Amino acid sequence: MSENPTPAVARTREELRAERARLDDGDVAVVMTMGALHEGHARLIRVARERARHVIVTIFLNPLQFGPKEDLSRYPRTFDADLEICRAEGVDLVFAPTPDVIYPDGDPGVRISAGPLGDVLEGASRPGHFDGVLTVVGKLLHLTRADSAYYGQKDAQQLLLIRRMVRDLDMPVEIVSVPTVREADGLAMSSRNTYLSESDHEVALALSQALRAGAQAAPEGPSAIRRAARAVLVAEPLAQVDYLVLVHPTTLQDVPDWYRGEALLAVAAKVGTTRLIDNTPVVVGPGGGALDVFSGVESAPGT
Repeated sequence: MSENPTPAVARTREELRAERARLDDGDVAVVMTMGALHEGHARLIRVARERARHVIVTIFLNPLQFGPKEDLSRYPRTFDADLEICRAEGVDLVFAPTPDVIYPDGDPGVRISAGPLGDVLEGASRPGHFDGVLTVVGKLLHLTRADSAYYGQKDAQQLLLIRRMVRDLDMPVEIVSVPTVREADGLAMSSRNTYLSESDHEVALALSQALRAGAQAAPEGPSAIRRAARAVLVAEPLAQVDYLVLVHPTTLQDVPDWYRGEALLAVAAKVGTTRLIDNTPVVVGPGGGALDVFSGVESAPGT
């Protein structure tokens, strides 16, 4: 892919509007990122590239989704490397605005509320986080005028909320999920993995190992899934677990012991100073197990 040209870079609304006009000869996909791109982002771009004529990547470190004690100032900023990944993957346009471009009047007085689904799991640990996510996603969908948008399954709650926002607000965009991309040892790829020391990385493997153990117990029912996953985490005391849950994939409510069908096994834990999340979709009951999260895509129309 070395022959790919460097994508155009727009930093203002005016530049985005001018560059976006060049892409009106076919459908346009968007991949939204906060920078520090890795193979997981590259996979999103590749899937988008396969399905759409043009691909826009947004690189914007959104202050609205960071709480006062979170790591906005520490978040890695690697624009030159990010641009090279975009070039290698054949991206047409990179939109890399500053906060004053996205929020020209400062802190926005009107935001999109995530509602009750935004108050559980990650929302309980990070109040207001998903309001900030949905507000910026809504703005970027309008600004890029994308026909489709691509998100990773690793951020399952975020994906669910974006789908609900698009459906509830009648946004004319298709939301496409792409399975979690993992390192060779099973750790879900994340920009925050750069914070992990070598020893932290070993501790962090407990998250994916717990999910795998839980999924293997899926034929035996919810109690067995939770028990198997919890045993792995208990064996790694340096992973400070925030939550380990088995929930319905669209309501995020704990599934009862009699439940059979699709569910989401999700975990969040702090390793060293870094908070990590991971999940796997599972089918609970006889013949069940982990759904294949390493290949294929799932899409949902916006209307």
